[in-house]
Amino acid sequence: MPTALWIAHVTVSDETAYAEYAKRATVAIAAHGGVFLARGGRCVQLEGAARPRNVVARFTSLDDATTCYHSEAYQEALTYAKGASQRELCIVEEL
Repeated sequence: MPTALWIAHVTVSDETAYAEYAKRATVAIAAHGGVFLARGGRCVQLEGAARPRNVVARFTSLDDATTCYHSEAYQEALTYAKGASQRELCIVEEL
């Protein structure tokens, strides 16, 4: 079964609320086997609209990543990000 990448592009507007989201999301992601590969480091935007914060996490499968997103713990964390950020998030299977 292929692993999957959770890829988020984020602009944060409320640092305090977003920090609470990040703290809670870290726990939820780890509980579902997610491991961060990139988290807000430097990036070069070559095409499309840029977001200053980019996050990549690897999960053991697309199903695990999707289950994490819909989990009670992650949805609770997400309440802190809504209104505190603009985000795009997708999950992509690796080769």
